[in-house]
Amino acid sequence: MASLSSARRLVVKIGSALLVDRATGSLRADWLKGLAQDVAMIKARGTDVVLVSSGSIALGRGVLGLGLGTLALEQSQAAAAVGQIRLARAYEDCLEPHGITTAQVLVTLEDSEDRRRYLNSRATMETLLGFGAVPIVNENDTIATDEIRFGDNDRLAAQVAVTVGADVAVLLSDVDGFYTANPMQDPEAHRFDLIEEITPEIEAMAGDAGSGLSKGGMKTKLMAARTATGAGCALAITEGSRMRPLKALDEGAACTWFRPKGDPRAARKGWIAAMKPHGFLRVDAGAAGALKSGKSLLPAGVTEVTGDFGRGEPVAILGPQGEGLGTGLSRYTSAEARLIKGCRSGEIESILGYPGRAALIHRDDMAT
Repeated sequence: MASLSSARRLVVKIGSALLVDRATGSLRADWLKGLAQDVAMIKARGTDVVLVSSGSIALGRGVLGLGLGTLALEQSQAAAAVGQIRLARAYEDCLEPHGITTAQVLVTLEDSEDRRRYLNSRATMETLLGFGAVPIVNENDTIATDEIRFGDNDRLAAQVAVTVGADVAVLLSDVDGFYTANPMQDPEAHRFDLIEEITPEIEAMAGDAGSGLSKGGMKTKLMAARTATGAGCALAITEGSRMRPLKALDEGAACTWFRPKGDPRAARKGWIAAMKPHGFLRVDAGAAGALKSGKSLLPAGVTEVTGDFGRGEPVAILGPQGEGLGTGLSRYTSAEARLIKGCRSGEIESILGYPGRAALIHRDDMAT
């Protein structure tokens, strides 16, 4: 069974109700300080940590005096604009004493659906994690509309887990796991410790997405679990309002684990391999050997570019004799690739007029 102690890269989802006192609209500062201790503990093991956090609207509506009623879209966006500053500052203030750098990453659904923007956000978060920073990810509520909203940060957390190749995700919830029925209504309901597969029977137990806090939004959590586990990421649902919830989970607190299907890296490679190429890159013998040893494809090793493709679109990689070497997601358009083929990475800026990425296809975006 998966565990926090075995995580290589961890995504944690934090809901508004955990961060913000609904009655006062103020931050639950002590709870957040405890979470910061948990993050520091986990990072000390060498685990990368990404936090997917709600709370900007809840914080902002209190500052603007908007009360507890339903907000119009423009009011929600205004509240998010005010609250996001406070939310980012709160995370920074709590994590900085532990020597942890924080970074704010705001996304919309379009960022995950557009391949180029998906790769850009993935590269940004990979770079941040490489520097040891903790990205604080939230939906960009200041500009998101109903048509492009994730709508629930459970879904966003699962998508972020897929984007960064996490092997463990944790949804901090108002319930301590997934039950056979609503435990507040059915005294016979029992919690699953482990769900091997999300079957139609399991889905039926989740109930309605709109059944309220007493159900814990289990429909959306189940959707998140399906997304995460399908990409090779184990996912846990556990009660989050207690102090130091990740430490509690680490020490065996009640939860439900969803078993992943394979390894996240293997799942990503399979996804890329199944794509239809929009073009071809022929490489020399040196580049072919480098690819077989797990290296990225640099422009210097490319001898020919065919087809018409955009940034983030799949291309087939061919060896010197035309043999297939794999498929990868290009970091340049076909026009740009033709200009920089055969050139060293240090020459890219002078050729294109801007400093591009060193690799034409990064090894993480390649199935060979």
